[in-house]
Amino acid sequence: MGILTWIIFGLIAGALAKFLFPGKDPGGCFVTIIIGIVGAMVGGFIATGLGYGDISGFNLYSLLVAILGSMVVLAIYRVLIGGKAE
Repeated sequence: MGILTWIIFGLIAGALAKFLFPGKDPGGCFVTIIIGIVGAMVGGFIATGLGYGDISGFNLYSLLVAILGSMVVLAIYRVLIGGKAE
């Protein structure tokens, strides 16, 4: 995927992760994109490591893996930065 596709994919995954895992977090849209991109990579790495196959392309399975990875990264971010869940 190209860089623009990763940014769009990261924005979608990060926004959906924040929607599904609400709380007060420092940072705005830029942090959401970063969390989404890192979460997509973490989710893909974990899914591939667990034997769920190669995660590639823009499809529903990749989006679900990216959202779950983004939720993990968001939880870690909250612990490190000190954001609190509502």
